[in-house]
Amino acid sequence: MGVFVCGGAAILCSFGSAPGTLTVLPANQILTSMPYANIMDYKPMVNIPPFGTCQSLANPQVAAATSAAMGVLTPQPCIPSTAAPWAPGSPTVLVANMPALNESSKLMCNWGGVIQITYPGQVLTMVP
Repeated sequence: MGVFVCGGAAILCSFGSAPGTLTVLPANQILTSMPYANIMDYKPMVNIPPFGTCQSLANPQVAAATSAAMGVLTPQPCIPSTAAPWAPGSPTVLVANMPALNESSKLMCNWGGVIQITYPGQVLTMVP
């Protein structure tokens, strides 16, 4: 059994240099002190913030800067590029008609990073 994720959760990208905070818009209509998240809370710059600098060579900005620096890895500002929802989510609990987000869910960035939840924003409400 996992823990419900809500707005304000701490998230981290495997290629980022800094943690971020998940933003959940109040449209989900389930409120604690912050709204609960569902798997559709994956939109870059709306729900997913930048993670400092990106170190992935799959990111075109990083690849270009690294090439210009004669092969020395040159991190560039992170601009998240998430195209698919969080996975797997909770199969039995719905938030705004979509599976609820739990602390074991992961989100893939198009530049190869894996975004994971390091703190769900609350620790009292469990979800199967």
